[in-house]
Amino acid sequence: MFRLVLTAGLFGAAVFWWLTRPDPLPDDQTLPSADAEAGALVFAAAGCASCHVAPGADDAEPAVLSGGRAFATDFGTFYAPNISPDPASGIGRWTAAQFTRAVQSGVSPDGQHYYPAFPYTAYAFMTRDDIGDLWAYMQTLPASQVPGKAHDVGLPFSIRRGLGLWKLMNQSGDFHLQGDLSAEEERGRYLAEALGHCTECHTARDSLGGLDRDRWLAGAPSPTGKGRIPNITPGVLGWSEADLVAYFTSGLTPDYDSAGGDMVTVIENLAKLPETDRAALAAYLLRIETVN
Repeated sequence: MFRLVLTAGLFGAAVFWWLTRPDPLPDDQTLPSADAEAGALVFAAAGCASCHVAPGADDAEPAVLSGGRAFATDFGTFYAPNISPDPASGIGRWTAAQFTRAVQSGVSPDGQHYYPAFPYTAYAFMTRDDIGDLWAYMQTLPASQVPGKAHDVGLPFSIRRGLGLWKLMNQSGDFHLQGDLSAEEERGRYLAEALGHCTECHTARDSLGGLDRDRWLAGAPSPTGKGRIPNITPGVLGWSEADLVAYFTSGLTPDYDSAGGDMVTVIENLAKLPETDRAALAAYLLRIETVN
């Protein structure tokens, strides 16, 4: 009996170890594009500075990605890392392939799972061209020697291997919005579901931190514990495409209120994109199913 239990335990451990293994490095060790100017727009759309610029240094130009911002969650407090080109404290020693794996698979250069406070489940849908352009742009930013802070996460969530199971449960194989979409709506979907990762804030989560896909963009508790992130499905929000584009450009709502909190930075980033992108994002939002 003991041998049977031992064998079953070893088999279960082997299955767990295999299922939770980090994704390997991409087969293609190069990125097809390296346009830093285009990468600046990818950087803005992806909101990289919103998390990785140090608190109180939001207005620095160019952005210094020294990290340090704290994200308090039910699972612990996570700190944005230094992703500047510094070789010691940042990602200056990374290869393009390691950067791609981190962004799209949530795996570090040393083969550890990243916590999903880093929205790699959304960035997984980024094109390789955009990743290459982003990588090229980030090499132009100032290096920072500020060391990263360790996450404050207790057991069992501190066991990173378990994140492999979380990924299996929560990494979608395709975009959420499906159907017969126009080219503009497809672009908007890419901006919302991949680069802009709008769902990370506007969609509620289950007890394990996975997105509740039945309530896509229908609002969620604020991570700060104060207030609620709004429902932006069309029947609840009630804005026209022109209203949305105006908001993405200026931060002004149809009733002459203005964006607040983290949306201020989001609007600043969206305003840097071509107007066609803001219109595409609006077209996407108007195709989302209303959830009350």
